[in-house]
Amino acid sequence: MTLDGLKDKVVVVSGIGPGLGRSIAVRAAAAGADVVLAARTESRLEEVAKEVRALGRRALCVPTDIADEAAAERLATRSAEEFGRVDALVHNAFAFPPMGDLLDADLAAIRTALDTTVLAALRLTRLFTPALAEVDGAVVMINSAVIRHSRRTFGAYKMSKTALLSLAQSLATELGPRGIRVNTVAPGYIWADALKWYFGHLAKERGITREEVYAETAATTDLRRLPEPGEIADAVVFLASSMASGITGQCLDVNCGEFHH
Repeated sequence: MTLDGLKDKVVVVSGIGPGLGRSIAVRAAAAGADVVLAARTESRLEEVAKEVRALGRRALCVPTDIADEAAAERLATRSAEEFGRVDALVHNAFAFPPMGDLLDADLAAIRTALDTTVLAALRLTRLFTPALAEVDGAVVMINSAVIRHSRRTFGAYKMSKTALLSLAQSLATELGPRGIRVNTVAPGYIWADALKWYFGHLAKERGITREEVYAETAATTDLRRLPEPGEIADAVVFLASSMASGITGQCLDVNCGEFHH
């Protein structure tokens, strides 16, 4: 999908990795945006920057641990210095919380996940609010389909993502009068390297093929397939763009019909 609602805009993406983070950055560039890339691993940033530049757009790499206040401030400062404006901020970074029953989960690990997934997103939004307010900008937060179910062992994960959803909705109300829209995208399964590895692991345990695990899982969705990173990134680009100028405080599920909301 190609959108032009980001033509000559500047998009900041936290949590750049080989899957969704990369896809968001590349899709934003394809839609006409210059992109600020933030993640802890500098080599990963440079790889994605090459793809952005190959599309004729500018890319700024800022190695950032968003849970670190000084690093987050540096990200905001470098973005302003390089481009002079920021039109959209995408929160993709998160820390995976412990998987298991909440009664047994390590509280320090839950606290770390909340700090990176929720509080860091709040900090970054605060830092970028002045720039976003100047251009009627947008914030998009990456959530998860975990907010749609209460499966055992997912308790801490649901805690962090539910808190992130509440954060996005509250910020939409607070920042709306300043012209800033805040929305959320909630993917389900994402058919990328991590899930491919996991399905391979399950297949080996069960003595079947990865394709059979995929088919079983996909059978639970309306479209009988699992979304790929680019499809989720397209939803992010849409919400960040002028095409969604009247949309704020919403959560858009991208799950091929696994859950209805």
